[in-house]
Amino acid sequence: MKAIQISDYRKMAVVEVEEPQMKSNEVLLRLQYVGFCGSDLSTYLGKNPMVKMPVIPGHEVGAVIEKVGADVPEGLKPGMVVTVNPYTNCGKCASCRNGRVNACQHNETLGVQRNGAMRTMIALPWEKVIPAGLLTPRTCALIEPMSVGFHAVSRAQVTDIDVVFVIGCGMVGMGAVVRSVQRGATVVAADIDDEKLALARQMGASYTINTLTEDVHQRLMEMTSGFGPDVVIEAVGNPHTYQMAVDEVAFTGRVICIGYAKSEVSFQTKFFVQKELDIRGSRNAQPSDFRAVIHYLEKGQCPVDALISNVVKPEDAPEAMSQWAENPGKVFRILVDFTE
Repeated sequence: MKAIQISDYRKMAVVEVEEPQMKSNEVLLRLQYVGFCGSDLSTYLGKNPMVKMPVIPGHEVGAVIEKVGADVPEGLKPGMVVTVNPYTNCGKCASCRNGRVNACQHNETLGVQRNGAMRTMIALPWEKVIPAGLLTPRTCALIEPMSVGFHAVSRAQVTDIDVVFVIGCGMVGMGAVVRSVQRGATVVAADIDDEKLALARQMGASYTINTLTEDVHQRLMEMTSGFGPDVVIEAVGNPHTYQMAVDEVAFTGRVICIGYAKSEVSFQTKFFVQKELDIRGSRNAQPSDFRAVIHYLEKGQCPVDALISNVVKPEDAPEAMSQWAENPGKVFRILVDFTE
């Protein structure tokens, strides 16, 4: 069967692989749409330290159940539209012991530490298959990245009296914008691209800041009566934006870190103490976050088409990835269409 594989720096191709052998506790999925995410781009550019090469990328999934194993519960049936929880958990580490399986010490994510979903079919344990209700497989490919943003908002314990400053309006950042708005917070979205900022306003942000052309500190002081934002969610993974998060958050505020900075970050650590900050990491997502995103998307209020930059067939994926690498700031999501 057909699969997309990244074998080395800027080397991506369509290859033939064997069809999966389904176990009794597994579900066989026929892939419909699979999204490329930032980690796939990093793999393509040789900047992903966690990846095991060569690798089939892809963990943002819209699929249809092809077949179910003998030990799969009755709730999962052939023909159902589903998405996938792409993470593993060992059940033995401190994270798993504490019920936070999304942060498993030994996690292996589809398309990173193990082969992913950019292929015609994949067999997965039934526990990782999530029914998507009335959503189309195309829309399902947006669920996982948005769920990461939803989870960050949970980590931040956002309420309706908070001002939330979201740095980075990619798919994960947009998820954080949406979930913060749902919780009644006032949301300020920041990015370097005016088109993304316009979309953030469409998705509920009350204010936007272009960090290239505007004075971030001055704007935030104006918006918050001089206090600063109660919550800052860093969804970029850049030393500058990490520093911005600590500098701009209000005294006794919460800083939530999603992005992986590729180099060391220097902080004025006095702010950690003086502001008595809560600085929290946010990794992956919980099953409840997936369900919350599905519930949101089912309402039909999300501008799905605006979040999908391009849809390509597998044969055109290498060229699409190459173009994305040349201009990464202009892309939300590229979906690979595996339908026949």
